[in-house]
Amino acid sequence: MTTDTEGVVVRTGAGAVRGRREGGLTVFRGIPFAEPPVGEARFAAPRPTRPWEGTREAYAFGPPPPQESGLQGRAAVLDVPAGDDWLTVNVWTPQPDPAARRPVMVWIYGGAYKLGHSGSPGYDAQRIARDGDLVVVTLNYRVGVEGFAHIEGAPANRGLLDQVAALEWVRDNIAEFGGDPGRVTVFGESAGAGSVAALLAMPRARGLFGRAIAQSVPGTYFSDELARDLGRAIAAEAGLRPTVADLSTVAPRQLTSAGEALSAKMAAYQDRWGRVAPTVTPFSPVVDGEVLPTTPWQALAAGSARDVEVLVGHNRDEWRLFLVIAGMQGNVGEEQASWALRTFAPGGAEGERSYRAAFPDASPVELFERVQTDWLFGLPSLRLAEAQGAGGGRAHVYELTWPAPGAGGALGACHGLDIPLLFGTFEADLGNLLFAGSGVPAEAEELSARFRQAWTAFARTGDPGWPAYEDEDGGRLVQVFDAKPEVRPYPEETSRRLWEGYEFTPLPLLGA
Repeated sequence: MTTDTEGVVVRTGAGAVRGRREGGLTVFRGIPFAEPPVGEARFAAPRPTRPWEGTREAYAFGPPPPQESGLQGRAAVLDVPAGDDWLTVNVWTPQPDPAARRPVMVWIYGGAYKLGHSGSPGYDAQRIARDGDLVVVTLNYRVGVEGFAHIEGAPANRGLLDQVAALEWVRDNIAEFGGDPGRVTVFGESAGAGSVAALLAMPRARGLFGRAIAQSVPGTYFSDELARDLGRAIAAEAGLRPTVADLSTVAPRQLTSAGEALSAKMAAYQDRWGRVAPTVTPFSPVVDGEVLPTTPWQALAAGSARDVEVLVGHNRDEWRLFLVIAGMQGNVGEEQASWALRTFAPGGAEGERSYRAAFPDASPVELFERVQTDWLFGLPSLRLAEAQGAGGGRAHVYELTWPAPGAGGALGACHGLDIPLLFGTFEADLGNLLFAGSGVPAEAEELSARFRQAWTAFARTGDPGWPAYEDEDGGRLVQVFDAKPEVRPYPEETSRRLWEGYEFTPLPLLGA
């Protein structure tokens, strides 16, 4: 590390980068960890970045990876450059000194595996780094067609391979920024949590981190057959075959329209694609037998991550966010509730009867929401902890039950609420909706500080401040985050019992 009149200079394996002091931290943005995946590198596994001469300014986030319009339309807000250098990392550090050896936290964003960018204002990691006195790294990875579509002649799960490459960059370079490469924690939410779970099951990621935090793990992992079929459908939207040769003829930021077009019509193909069709995202990690040999639950139960300490949890009302955004909260009748129960509950028609018996006073909209919360996020998260315990490892579990104050309180403890609480970014991205019109109440700031304290304590010691989850004799104790946080038995015991014996297997292709 050196300091000049313009900033702080740190040397990485590829060359020197210059960051800036900001609010007691030194921040580096847009450092490449791999070559731009374009041209001959298009749809390939990430390749090591070429060394550069001189000192590279690391003042601005790298460009977002190509993705659907949910984020691209906000490029001006994000204030990021255009270009192909998507595979970059950002570092917040209290002291870029190799002697500091602080714990390192590496954030993986969510976005249904088709959206996301580490430069989003909601992922500003300054409060985590400052409050926890540790180093935080955020990274970009390929999403959508570039990162997850099944393409003939290309490796599966390219987005996951990007994450591995970024973790390898952390291993090789983070000491120069004041971090300890032997104390790395990966953490992520939604598709980021699904990525964390996948990394726990991937042989290529072994040894790159010792702790993992998964916030709202999605239960969607594709079988190879389903991924191939979805890949063919995506390519067909562009009038092409699902091959590297064909798809490479379309520019990356134009090819996103093919995935977006398929997303818009997926719900009509439930007979073919099953429960993935209503999710309206044709992208997820693929259990291909090589990059991702098995599902995370199967891998953890077999002991793949018994030496990794795990923290996992979910929000009470996950599906409420999508319900409110779709304007459905007051518009769900018995027919729709029955469809949701038969589609997502274990056992189809029998599952519907079981849910109705277990929640006899629930309204149609409550059943509609409950079963989708359970299927997509709640039970996949809990079962990840149970699998970790079965495999000889240790996991701590939490549930967020504090309701978002925005939208007149209609959102409850919905999907994504943990992001502004963890990062303290109440007025950015999703926080604009979750806290709209309410300001930031004092209890939100208090809960936000509790989140950061627990997460950073876990990164430092492996103990977030409550007992590890024990499936049987331990009473299934979890940390419940609310206005008055408490440790108590898992609150969704009714749902847990309904899903006993159910296996989260790769989603199949139902018909040809």
